Amino acid sequence: MPARRTSPPSAAAPALPALGGRKSSYRERVADALRAALIAGELRPGEVYSAPVLAARFGVSATPVREALLDLAKEGLVDTVPNKGFRVTAVSEQQLDEYTHIRRLIEIPTVVDLARTADPVSLEALRPAAQEIVTAAAAGDLIAYVEADTRFHLGLLALAGNAHLVEVVGDLRGRSRLYGLTALVAAGRLLASAEEHLELLDALLARDEPAVREVMARHLGHVRGQWAAPGG
Repeated sequence: MPARRTSPPSAAAPALPALGGRKSSYRERVADALRAALIAGELRPGEVYSAPVLAARFGVSATPVREALLDLAKEGLVDTVPNKGFRVTAVSEQQLDEYTHIRRLIEIPTVVDLARTADPVSLEALRPAAQEIVTAAAAGDLIAYVEADTRFHLGLLALAGNAHLVEVVGDLRGRSRLYGLTALVAAGRLLASAEEHLELLDALLARDEPAVREVMARHLGHVRGQWAAPGG
């Protein structure tokens, strides 16, 4: 949203929590927050953003922001614009369809299997992240929403014991765009989607495979449905 680019340094800035329980550098934390803003559609494709402006928005110095943007450029999420800043790369509808299709093929059967194999204690350990998603949705904080959502889903997939699978899904999530989230917040509909994470946990703990499959299919359907629609 262009208006946010002119926010003064004193404006409220989103927190930069470490993702996935890992100890990360501040540069990585800034990159995580910027990536979340890209996914949520708060940084729009085609727009050019300078490191100082983004630093003011996030309430940090320009150096880690510039370094984080260089990392995102290596991932193909932004392009460097000499003497101006960084332009957010666009993602086509076909690309979004392809990313979502791959995620369905990977995530649904993997999570359904967890209904049989996952340790209940490990599943329950994901509840705080699920609750953070609900809290962020209620507050309309899209960056916190995407960060907590990423932490929850990658943490859940990690229980399958396949690190490469988690890496692949993490990359697909990073390349996606959920432009419709802003409209969902305005319409008061994001909270219902957020609560699906708690519903999924309860189904997993109940060892209810059909329910897990239904919730996962419904949840991923939002990625190319209401979450992705530019007009909500």
